[in-house]
Amino acid sequence: MFYFQQMFLNALDGIDSHGITSGVVGIAGTILIISFLYGAYQSFSSGGDVRALGISGIKYLLLGLVFTSYPTIFRDINTMFNSVAHSITSFVSAPDMFSNWMSQLGTYWSTNGTQSLWSIIGGIGASLSGLLDALLIVVAFILLPITYALFALFYSLYGSVLYVTGPLALALLPANGVGQLARTYLVNMLVFQAWGILYAIFSALMVVLNTNSVSNVLNSGGVAGFFQNSSQDLLLALASILFSISIGLIPFLASRIVRGDVGGTVMVMVRSAMWSWAGVKK
Repeated sequence: MFYFQQMFLNALDGIDSHGITSGVVGIAGTILIISFLYGAYQSFSSGGDVRALGISGIKYLLLGLVFTSYPTIFRDINTMFNSVAHSITSFVSAPDMFSNWMSQLGTYWSTNGTQSLWSIIGGIGASLSGLLDALLIVVAFILLPITYALFALFYSLYGSVLYVTGPLALALLPANGVGQLARTYLVNMLVFQAWGILYAIFSALMVVLNTNSVSNVLNSGGVAGFFQNSSQDLLLALASILFSISIGLIPFLASRIVRGDVGGTVMVMVRSAMWSWAGVKK
């Protein structure tokens, strides 16, 4: 299980332990009854639409069953998507992209840290390009843990908000007028679940591009075939920046893909890659 997924499950356990979930489900049950009565009123006001009344009744019964085991059902849905994500990584034996890379960086710096620091200091004194390389290395090694920490935090926050507000939004589903709020909630639920799948895809992609380990990057002399003949420290920094960009793009890509804006998403990725390449060339 990825670290951010475990962090989210811990957040759910904390929410349940304080009785928040049971209180929200109780309120949602009242809203569900009102929503069903409003749906029945809409059916009779439109000339006795028995079909619409039957649909509202079915929604009411199904949601009532969901609310009786809401915490379990929510976790089961999350586990189902997590299983898909871990299946993707298992196809190429891909480890957790972040934890694997950071542990290998720690091993590398414990062995070569002193030599790398002297090389960086020498590069700073030698030329402006050496100074830029040194700044890039420092920024890269700080950026990756910060990016992942923010990703894990927002993953847990986003999921917790969906978990708590889920019963309230779904309780509106039987009513035709405000049922759109429930459908919007379901879209957001898919977006949230796509975060873990995209993270797994990026982890598998790093294996395919041979950038999943420090030794692979150093032995290949580049990052995914680019930046050949760069110093070892710079290569590791560029790989860390690549990981940071991938993690940072996950929420944006998930939202665009679920909502169907695939073309616009591809163009944004191309522009981001061009800007990153231009920045490195400078």
